[in-house]
Amino acid sequence: MCEESVEQCCIAIIAKSKLIPADSVTRERTFEELEIDSLDKINISFDIEDAFHIQIPDESISNLRTVGDIVDGVLRLQQHAAVEPAGSAL
Repeated sequence: MCEESVEQCCIAIIAKSKLIPADSVTRERTFEELEIDSLDKINISFDIEDAFHIQIPDESISNLRTVGDIVDGVLRLQQHAAVEPAGSAL
């Protein structure tokens, strides 16, 4: 999936989770600006994992600060999964 598609999907998931218009969510927006708390982050992470068939390490969730952090993380995990043999864990 290309970066633009990943970004659009992540934005849609965040917007749906917070019941806000997708056009108000950009890569640069912080979770604080979007009023995303730690529980929201966990729920959004679950939705992201389901959407992209990836596993986000628990310790990485607390480091997420912006929408761009999520997009970049998904792209890294997809790239990592593409080079890992089937059945390998992160």
